Amino acid sequence: MPIVAPDGGGEGAPAVLILTGSVGAGHDGAAHELARRLRDRGVDVDVRDYLQALPRWFRFFLREGYTASVQRIPAAFQWLFDSIEHSRWVRGAVILSCHLGDRRVHRWTRAKRYGTVVSTYPLASQTLGTLRTRGQVTVPAVTYLTDPAAHKTWVHRGIDVHLTVTTATAEHGEAVYGFPMHAAGPLVPPRFAAGPGPARLAALREELGIPGDRPVALLVSGSLGLGDLDETSRVVQQVGLVPLVLCGRNAALRRRLSGIPGVIACGWRDDVHELMHLADVLVHNAGGLSFTEALVAGLPAVSYRCIAGHGRANAAVLEAAGGAPWARTADELTRALLEQSARPRTGAPQGDPADHIVTLLAATARAARPNVRPAA
Repeated sequence: MPIVAPDGGGEGAPAVLILTGSVGAGHDGAAHELARRLRDRGVDVDVRDYLQALPRWFRFFLREGYTASVQRIPAAFQWLFDSIEHSRWVRGAVILSCHLGDRRVHRWTRAKRYGTVVSTYPLASQTLGTLRTRGQVTVPAVTYLTDPAAHKTWVHRGIDVHLTVTTATAEHGEAVYGFPMHAAGPLVPPRFAAGPGPARLAALREELGIPGDRPVALLVSGSLGLGDLDETSRVVQQVGLVPLVLCGRNAALRRRLSGIPGVIACGWRDDVHELMHLADVLVHNAGGLSFTEALVAGLPAVSYRCIAGHGRANAAVLEAAGGAPWARTADELTRALLEQSARPRTGAPQGDPADHIVTLLAATARAARPNVRPAA
């Protein structure tokens, strides 16, 4: 796609527009961390929720329909996920639905002198790619894949650059879809890499009621508290680990797990970065932001009882790349917990997606400069 000077209103250096999606916390988390890093570099950044570009009924369908289908009728969500990948008709219907956001997203891109537009949400990437293909967006369009597994909703021929968290995702996406992908690194706040001191860890153990010498398994289910963690908690206890469960905003899940002796069930917490340094192993069921946070914290992970659709796809990519074993049974979970909890912590992955965006901004700025011949 050609890059031309941004023609929106405003003066000064080109800004960046980031499109996120308020379904769960993963897409928002990546968007706001990218915005923070760019602002630290002096870049003007705006973050927009793609769902606000859609009709209210479709917004409700995406938010509530996602939660309800994953939790209550996972087979239906798995069918939709697979059909988008393999059925032209279903994929076409999804893309047609994304056109509902074209007009407002186009208006957003022209509200300021943007030099790059970035998406951290797959459906926003479809709309952005369409606008770029039509020539309605004339500056670089970027997709940042927050999931370990690429999917057809994440890729579009109109997107100039596809960025991923890890090399495993980049290799998977290139092999399956043929689009060049670049492993840019995680978008997680730096506090996840810097662990708290011994005094703080001891205070956390006391607060949560964890004996000082007991190893801990941190069980996560996303901000929505999706999945069945009852059996997982029991297996964790049988292995000799303390199950510390983050239930997100799912109060019912927290109440239910709190009734199981030995399980420490927590609601929404702002100290997850500290809990990841308190724990010895992570058990996840989706592979989204929580896994990326654990990656930065160096916390070994296990995939188990993964939610339908992207949860299972993510687990498959992570397992194939050696990032996290995927336990399908309680016996496999037992072995994986023993192996992973004994592993030493790893260093945080290198790379910063903000560097890629700054490079694109520089290219846009060069395109905006007039060609001036030196005086004879």
